[in-house]
Amino acid sequence: MQEKTAQDRWERWTQRPLLALAVVFAVAYAVPIVDTSADHALTAACTGVEWVVWGAFAVDYGVRLALTPDRRLFVRTHWLDLCAVVLPMVQQLKLLRLVSTLLLVGRRARMASQIRMTTYVVGAVVGLLMFGSLAVLSVERESPDGNIRTLGDALWWSFTTMTTVGYGDHAPTTGLGRIIAVGLMLSGIALLGVVTANIAAWFIARFDKDDVQERAQTEAIRTLTEEVRALRADVAALREESQGALPPGPAPLSAHRPSR
Repeated sequence: MQEKTAQDRWERWTQRPLLALAVVFAVAYAVPIVDTSADHALTAACTGVEWVVWGAFAVDYGVRLALTPDRRLFVRTHWLDLCAVVLPMVQQLKLLRLVSTLLLVGRRARMASQIRMTTYVVGAVVGLLMFGSLAVLSVERESPDGNIRTLGDALWWSFTTMTTVGYGDHAPTTGLGRIIAVGLMLSGIALLGVVTANIAAWFIARFDKDDVQERAQTEAIRTLTEEVRALRADVAALREESQGALPPGPAPLSAHRPSR
């Protein structure tokens, strides 16, 4: 068995705490958007929590970079993590900070071998729906021409956008809101492709398994048929040998009766 490196042990030890911190980040991001009556102190506290959580992710990246034996290879193969750490330094791009957090959480979730693809897809769908709704609500609620005013409107718009249905009853009017819409549409198409590919792969594997079993059964029947034929030939040969080895029987009585 291959011995685990210090980097592997660190990632295993920090996996659950960082995922818990990601949930805290999501709550801190959502509270000022959902609760419009939040005062300045609460908003500042939530912002502080966001940056503290982000600092934990940045420290995690730095430790992993320090523990890896080949740092250049680590940067090349973990460029997504690097972008996610660097983007939040631009405070004006708050949406990118949110997106980069999602990228880091997804990256760490994929490292866990016990998380199955189905769980990851479901988590990605729920995460994109919630974060997309909050993001579009934060930029569209104050727009004079906007019609996404409540969290319910934002959730309905996110769902119809991700499924590429697009009823048109709610639509973003700001440039940033339309960028969010493009991201949700592309994400929805990608997730739909992943689900479709997994279902197709399952059916193909199922049919292949049935074909293998059918071929095995056919081969077993053919083998048994050949063995039965060989046994019949052996029995026939033994019968012929036994008949040829028997001594000749007595002559008929008519051949020994004297003539008168």
